[in-house]
Amino acid sequence: MRRGTRVAAVVGCVLLAGAVVAGMGYTAVTVRSADRDPGVPSWKFPRTAAGEEVPAPQGLAGLLLPYGDDGRLRGPDIGEFGSDAQLSGARATALQKESLRGLPRSQRKRLEKEVDRRRITGMAMRSYTSGSVSIYQDDAYTASIVLAQMDNRSAVRDLARFQTEFLESLDILRKGPKIKGHKNAACFLPPKGADLAIDTMFCSAHVGNVLVTVTADAVAPIDTKSVAGLVREQLDRIDEPGKAV
Repeated sequence: MRRGTRVAAVVGCVLLAGAVVAGMGYTAVTVRSADRDPGVPSWKFPRTAAGEEVPAPQGLAGLLLPYGDDGRLRGPDIGEFGSDAQLSGARATALQKESLRGLPRSQRKRLEKEVDRRRITGMAMRSYTSGSVSIYQDDAYTASIVLAQMDNRSAVRDLARFQTEFLESLDILRKGPKIKGHKNAACFLPPKGADLAIDTMFCSAHVGNVLVTVTADAVAPIDTKSVAGLVREQLDRIDEPGKAV
């Protein structure tokens, strides 16, 4: 498979998993590492007030990790949605179909049918900065978490498995750390020896009828242990009794 076609397929699969804009950032980092010198990094921490008060979110967004806990601060905008957003199922479905426009017609139509078949009922996303706004903190990173709620658990489980198997089949990715207590979670990293200025870690998992996608970026090398801890906290929060959607 040609690299351009392969990358397009990665974008489609990640978007289908509910990552929307976050997954695109991961793909871009992977492509840079495989094709060319990454050049001068443009990534930076957002400006955030440590004592910022944020209203308690409702619905699906209420399952996202809150700001303030463990020093988590508001992160950068996730595309056009800002740092904290909740979308209806219809809006999320429309955006996912729109994101597939660059694919060949036959592939796009097939993936559009998959989007319809999954029947997404809602989506929530939030970005974070870990613990500090100082770029000199070695283990600091930014992360986006996207929750996609679907009509039934089997659809979520099947899509998560499909995405993981597809990403595992690519020769430009390597497996990331395991997530303690969550065997269905899978994480991926750019290839070794990529000499990246900005490092990225992508993880996905499912809890009940919610698909969870986490994308983290940091000045290389990324602290995979810390990001894995964030993923585990998010999954535990959804799995916690009384928190089920």
